[in-house]
Amino acid sequence: MDYRDEVREFLTSRRAKLTPEQAGLPAGSNRRVPGLRRAEVAVLANVSVEYYARLERGGLAGASDTVLDSLARALRLDEAERSYLFDLAKAAGRSPQVRPRRRAAKNWTPRQSLVQLLDAIGSPAIVRNGRLDIVAANRLGRAFYDDLYASAEHPPNFARFTYLDTERSQRFYPDWTTAADINVAMLRAEAGRDPYDKGLQDLIGELSTRSEEFRTRWAARNVRIHGSGRKHVCHAVAGDLDMAYEELEFTAEPGLVLLVYTAEPASPSFERLQLLASWSGTEYEAPQAKEQTSLPDQP
Repeated sequence: MDYRDEVREFLTSRRAKLTPEQAGLPAGSNRRVPGLRRAEVAVLANVSVEYYARLERGGLAGASDTVLDSLARALRLDEAERSYLFDLAKAAGRSPQVRPRRRAAKNWTPRQSLVQLLDAIGSPAIVRNGRLDIVAANRLGRAFYDDLYASAEHPPNFARFTYLDTERSQRFYPDWTTAADINVAMLRAEAGRDPYDKGLQDLIGELSTRSEEFRTRWAARNVRIHGSGRKHVCHAVAGDLDMAYEELEFTAEPGLVLLVYTAEPASPSFERLQLLASWSGTEYEAPQAKEQTSLPDQP
């Protein structure tokens, strides 16, 4: 990934998305560009027009955290976009002599203690890396993503499944468009964090070559951080499942995250998840929220 080109395209695309009204500026007339002008961003970021133009041309090397913060505020970047901007600046700041070579993808085998942890979780649970590979799962997690395991090469990969096995993925994701957007945005964020991951670059090249849907979304330069939320899928065995998920990072394994999916107790999804557990030969144990006891007021 050419970082000067990436910085230029990212900042230009964010500037084009922000209207003068959103930025608290008068719209004026005779606007020849979508969104804000360079001069308007410079004013909002409290830098000179010449300096902002240099930043937008890819010259992030040497930009201070204060300047980057001001630029993020001026462009109304969200948390994921701000992190991506800082990642780009970090990569751009490396001199050619100290830039690491692209690293080859390493084969990773889960430790026995991690396998035991996954097996101890009574909900669907998987471990994924930044390239969106599933690198470990408990039995219920594997059953939850049965379509993914059935269609993918080893290891199963969310982006390949979404874009290259559309017959299964469009059935599995009722809102396929949103799932596709999220996958690309997560890969874009990972490319900023780890630009020399050869496996990631190869995956992006493969998807860009084989899927026009991916190419279009990749060019939009949107980024996203996962974290937590809800996932709605249509499982081939269990039917419609509306699940909550939480994502936890591994301190001992940087770059890997644990995702655990749960269903609301007594909901239709809870009952269908029990059916899925029975089909997979496991038992679904819904996490129980503990009641909080109120403490007496302290003087």
